Amino acid sequence: MSQHGLREVEHEISVEAPAKAVYRLIAEVRNWPQIFPPTIYVDQVESSGNEELIRIWATANGEAKNWSSRRTLDPEALRITFRQTVSTPPVASMGGTWVIEALSAASSRVRLLHDYRAVDDDPAGLKWIDEAVDRNSRSELAALKENVERAHAAEALTFSFEDTVQIDGSAKDVYAFIDEADKWEERLPHVAKVRLDEDTPGLQTLEMDTRAKDGSTHTTKSYRVTFAHEKIAYKQVTLPALMTLHTGYWTFQENGTGVAASSQHTVVLNPDNIARILGPDATVEDAREYVHSALSTNSRATLGHAKDYAESRR
Repeated sequence: MSQHGLREVEHEISVEAPAKAVYRLIAEVRNWPQIFPPTIYVDQVESSGNEELIRIWATANGEAKNWSSRRTLDPEALRITFRQTVSTPPVASMGGTWVIEALSAASSRVRLLHDYRAVDDDPAGLKWIDEAVDRNSRSELAALKENVERAHAAEALTFSFEDTVQIDGSAKDVYAFIDEADKWEERLPHVAKVRLDEDTPGLQTLEMDTRAKDGSTHTTKSYRVTFAHEKIAYKQVTLPALMTLHTGYWTFQENGTGVAASSQHTVVLNPDNIARILGPDATVEDAREYVHSALSTNSRATLGHAKDYAESRR
């Protein structure tokens, strides 16, 4: 510690990838939900030159939190400094630096530095932050290493798609239908059971039992970030066997004939489970089609019921 109550810690990892490629991955914050397990969603609020203000929603010690940070990007030195502008208790202040160092033309070292204080320098709060920073830093660095080193394989296993339904109604009503997921058990036939918590306004925890086409049910858990009447972003944290990642968002765009309601998905397949789930001869393309069909079916069903709801309220 450099002063009373201030903790300074450092984590590092070696990556078999060029330093500049690693820097670009860290600099592109919109990809963080796909890269870092704790990150739910990142919104770039302001950007001017190498300075930017971002808002981050992420889990820490199993709890969903959000905060804002200012970042300074230095692509020449391969450094990114950050400082929370609005911290969430027990954090009083938090900042740090990403430092990427070339070990060779094809490998690099990533150092992640943090400095922080607890509210009122409370020892229990500081211990909570210590554990959260250590867990998240190790998780982020391990995920960074995996995503960079497996970039080629991940490209074949990663795909995104979007379904859109035109609704003769208002964005407010369509948004309300998706936002009020606690009512989906009564409103959506494919939802068997649902649990929705929103201890922090705009940050939801959604657990849901969903019926598949064959009549079986599976349980999922997601964190959702809501932007009233415009967008709901989410990250699924309990996943079916065929996926290692599932993120997405609902958007509600008013136009001349009502509102275009869309459901977007980004998925990373789990190749280790394809044969077990779909049979020994199944390919990655088979898994893509299976997952795409399952997710799109549920999304379009939900949008269809949202359309009925919104149009009935005109």
